[in-house]
Amino acid sequence: MQVLFLHNNFPAQFGGLAHHLRGHGWDVWFGTQRKDLTHADLNTFHYSPHREPDRRVHAYSTTWERAVINGQSVARACIEVKKSGLNPDLVVSHSGWGPGMFVKDIFPGARTIGYFEWYYNSPGPDVQFLDPTPPTYDHAARSRARNAPILLDLASVDLGICPTHWQQSQFPDIFRKKMIVHHDGVDTEYYKPGPKQGLELPGISLSPETEIVTYVARGMEPYRGFPQFMAALEKLQKRRKNVHAVIVGDDRVAYGKKLEEGDSHLRRIMSEIDLDWSRTHFTGFLSREQYTDVIRASSLHVYLTVPFVLSWSMMEAMSSGCLLVGSDTVAVREVANESNAIITDFHDPEAIAAAMDKGLSDPTRCEHLRKAARKTIVEKYSATKILEEKRRIFTAVVNGKGTAKRKAAAA
Repeated sequence: MQVLFLHNNFPAQFGGLAHHLRGHGWDVWFGTQRKDLTHADLNTFHYSPHREPDRRVHAYSTTWERAVINGQSVARACIEVKKSGLNPDLVVSHSGWGPGMFVKDIFPGARTIGYFEWYYNSPGPDVQFLDPTPPTYDHAARSRARNAPILLDLASVDLGICPTHWQQSQFPDIFRKKMIVHHDGVDTEYYKPGPKQGLELPGISLSPETEIVTYVARGMEPYRGFPQFMAALEKLQKRRKNVHAVIVGDDRVAYGKKLEEGDSHLRRIMSEIDLDWSRTHFTGFLSREQYTDVIRASSLHVYLTVPFVLSWSMMEAMSSGCLLVGSDTVAVREVANESNAIITDFHDPEAIAAAMDKGLSDPTRCEHLRKAARKTIVEKYSATKILEEKRRIFTAVVNGKGTAKRKAAAA
């Protein structure tokens, strides 16, 4: 069986799955925009858009034009790589950015699967959560237009996969019948509890006796509750003199409204709150090994999010046996609730601080939450189980047709 993965990043959501299929004899190919990464076990090739969207194009059409240009670059690359033996039985593409848009024209005999993360409604639950003001017509129109490449993919794929029920619920009813919910999976053998230890990173040396609060996000932004976390940390530091915070992520906006050049939410916070900066540590981007050291050293892990795409980091922390303080939002509650975490109000720094204080005050009492968190991930989201299921789903898609195919995939 030959499969082609298409994703602007590498390997992103498809890494573990690509290696799993390779280990079961599949001929695995991977197309990506990343030119700096290749892999000895995978057939990789690169595609690169030949230009940016024209600045004269209508503002509502920018996402569409970017996707079309990207899709065209993928098609051109596939035409060339086809000469080297690429003729996939199955193409799996990350939807919304255009990589899978034209693959049926290049490989008409291939089955196709789309990986769908988000559908832009208006008012969006993520945007409305931060600002309940009704969107303007212009904002609503922009959101609707952003779905154009996603809708084209939904119309053409043989099967859609969405990682959580919450994310799937954002899509129109008519398309949900074409989709299944199936998570990417968590490597529970790698992300697992270890002995209590301190933390040694460049510029950071914390003993095993230190109370370590961890926070992980791609960027420091309102979508992941960064301002609320920092305000809560200010309160917690005043209550607990041995607590240190280790914050993993870049000082940028990954999701949500971008700021002006030179501005950042961290810079704003630094001028607004009174933190003990000697007990507040920013690591920036970390290697997987360093990130794992942070999670294993954690006394308590905080994950806050608006109703949006759920982060891997929360589930990896749970798999590692972290005591989780999570926001009371629907995205979190699909995985974490009062039975395996401490749930608190996203908007209330005082409530977040109280939740952290509670978790740190009696770690023995919270031990059952740690174990329950690990159990949830192992039983429902273990990559070992999920990747086996995905392989069966992929085989069913290649061999089946229509409703029968989707029933076989769901089974």
